[in-house]
Amino acid sequence: MDFGVGYFPTHDGLSPGAIARLVEERGHESLFFAEHTHIPASRESPWPGGEKLPPKYFHTYDLFVALTAAATATSRLRVGSGICLIVERDPITTAKEVASVDHLSGGRLEFGIGAGWNREEMRNHGTDPRTRMRLMAERVEAMKAIWTHEEASYSGEFVSFERIWSWPKPAQRPHPPVLVGGNGPTVLDRVLAFGDAWFPNYGRGGGDIAERAAELRARADRHIDVIPIGVPADPGVLERLAGAGCRRAIRWLPSGGLGAVVPALERWESAIAQFTGEA
Repeated sequence: MDFGVGYFPTHDGLSPGAIARLVEERGHESLFFAEHTHIPASRESPWPGGEKLPPKYFHTYDLFVALTAAATATSRLRVGSGICLIVERDPITTAKEVASVDHLSGGRLEFGIGAGWNREEMRNHGTDPRTRMRLMAERVEAMKAIWTHEEASYSGEFVSFERIWSWPKPAQRPHPPVLVGGNGPTVLDRVLAFGDAWFPNYGRGGGDIAERAAELRARADRHIDVIPIGVPADPGVLERLAGAGCRRAIRWLPSGGLGAVVPALERWESAIAQFTGEA
């Protein structure tokens, strides 16, 4: 099993390049950045993580700017979105950004996607929360067409374009891995429809990850990875996830300077060492 970290790349914490260099130098396999374009000040949608929303949610750099900085600061580290809010993005522009980062990084991008939880945020982007899942499916399908065809077209309920050219194509073929986030009752349907991996939030509900991973594999007609994010620094949890066939485990780090990040990294590395028997 591989190990990585997630991070909200805020303007008042370690820069995207600095955190990327740090985790690569310490031997981690991957780094995932969170995305929010903004947070509506009304705060109507409840945050799934608790009562009070941390300020980091509305202090992040643009996702693809941050990913570019992380990729150019490193040579081996896989960089990813955790998650890219597809329902708030134009698919042609996003396809270009994904392909550009993957091309510039030499094929090191992991494309984590989801619909998100903040309904007011979606509405500010012109998205009806009631149709967000159908919208997300079409946007992913449209992006795949752009990545894999020299001349791409798409016709759907929400996305439509005829005969476009868009280069560069991603370095990874046919495209970077699409990691479908979510813990809801229908998430496995979306993973099976257009994902290369299931990217659940550990401990956010939706049932036991091991049981749902077994269900996913029983239903799949191809190999699909399971990559939980938000994993605690607990060797026992890592053992259970490895037994469930998870390929990678991701631990969220606090946003901030070295004084906040390094101790959290050390706790994560200690749990990994105990799990692997290297402690």
